[in-house]
Amino acid sequence: MNVTSRSDAFKVTRFTKYCQRREPIDMRKVTCVTPNACAVLLALTLAMLTAVFVPHPGYAEQPPPPCHPNPNAPADRAAVASRGDVVNLPQPLKDRLIQLADRPHTYLPMQTFAEADGPSQLFQYYLLDTTGFEPNVFTAILPRVNDQVQLTVTGGNCGLPTIGAVRVALEPKPGLPTDPNDPRAFNDVFTDISPLFVINNESGWYEGWMIHDITVPPVAAARPDGHAQFGTITQRDAEILKKMGTGNNVPGHIFTVDGQTLHFPSASDHFPHRQTNVVPIHVSMGTYNAMQQSDAHSYWEFNYLGTNWVHPLYELPFTGGFPDRSAGQAPDAFQDGEIGKLQSIVPGSGPAGIQNDPRVFGDNPNLPRDPDKFDGDDDKQREFRFRNIPSGLANEIYLDVYERLASFEPQVKNLQKRLFDAYAAEVARVDSNGDGVISAVEGDIDTSSDGFPDNARLFLPPTAFNRFAVTREINDGLLAPRFAPSQRAWVLSGFRVPVDPAVSASAGRDGDDR
Repeated sequence: MNVTSRSDAFKVTRFTKYCQRREPIDMRKVTCVTPNACAVLLALTLAMLTAVFVPHPGYAEQPPPPCHPNPNAPADRAAVASRGDVVNLPQPLKDRLIQLADRPHTYLPMQTFAEADGPSQLFQYYLLDTTGFEPNVFTAILPRVNDQVQLTVTGGNCGLPTIGAVRVALEPKPGLPTDPNDPRAFNDVFTDISPLFVINNESGWYEGWMIHDITVPPVAAARPDGHAQFGTITQRDAEILKKMGTGNNVPGHIFTVDGQTLHFPSASDHFPHRQTNVVPIHVSMGTYNAMQQSDAHSYWEFNYLGTNWVHPLYELPFTGGFPDRSAGQAPDAFQDGEIGKLQSIVPGSGPAGIQNDPRVFGDNPNLPRDPDKFDGDDDKQREFRFRNIPSGLANEIYLDVYERLASFEPQVKNLQKRLFDAYAAEVARVDSNGDGVISAVEGDIDTSSDGFPDNARLFLPPTAFNRFAVTREINDGLLAPRFAPSQRAWVLSGFRVPVDPAVSASAGRDGDDR
């Protein structure tokens, strides 16, 4: 259809903007000079009412004025909904990705490409939002705290709620397991979030974390020295745990520090007096920043080749969110002036373990540390200066600290000392050359250690990670999450949703199948 006057063209444009911005429309002000132009306005009215005002359950939304809508929303929704890596997904996840596509964005939710002859298999996902933890300065306006300054993380696009989606898919590579419960399997993690503001200061970033809350393991006979065997507790340990609180801590349950019923992070928490009673293990899903349109996207690989590894746990007493005197006590590291008191820049097994020469284990400018240099045919060329440890070994350390109250240092009640001692002791079981560091060779899943034929036990499978969080990080030199294990720097969180049987979740082929 043609518009026959410049006046009518201007009025059509103005009418279109009214619709796009969802402003009240006064039809008395929308007049046309010719019948043909009126036909154009009628057609535009029907189109805009369909595209903007007719609800699309679960995902149709645009920011209110004065922010600007996504002018390509219908096409973007359709493109994502019909994409080969999305069509087979569970409906809640599919709806979330379409919702992200509908909003203003720089990029659509990430395309998942296959890295094997068969399609990638989605076996779990997380839907993220800002409601699962105590509101903080990053996610809320707090009176007399940040009510007179701009929000720096959330609140983008005139207040659209910040939401996200995380997809975890297995790569069915030749010769590798196709069971996501097998730690030898290779997996991809895709994170899409909207809106998050870009971080400008102090080399800041957002970081994703898959979280495993430690459980109470089965009971087994002790080692000859009286210490519990790997992945177990002794009968005496079990008896002590069962007497805690209301008796929650029995084998198979998620462990709680007070023995009370499970209390995950909640919006009703109040730091530091009311906090979660679970003990989390954080595996990083990589760091990222936001795009111009306040969307953020991240890709990460989850496997034993250096990614399914945990920050050095001995950093925790120095983050500002760790209860460093006794289990269940409110965090006091900040009040005690301990933030940053200890760093892990030079790898070692912590305050109770090996302290290494920075000229050997520091970041050598002639041969920079490269944690990705994990696999190779010449062991002498593989990285030996890792700061972190495998996730299953971190779990073993936490069993010593929190659950082996009879079989590990029963006389030690100080939580910080128990952590330092357990870290040094468990690293030493895998560290064959006694340098306090688990190298690529020592931490390889096929290496034998501590009487076991391989190291498969040292890696938690992705299915063990029941939660996901995104944090607002700052360049503090620590690998641990900021203020961990508290949630004071969280900006998003969500729980694991299993997909069984797994569904095809890729389209096209990645250029490099590594």
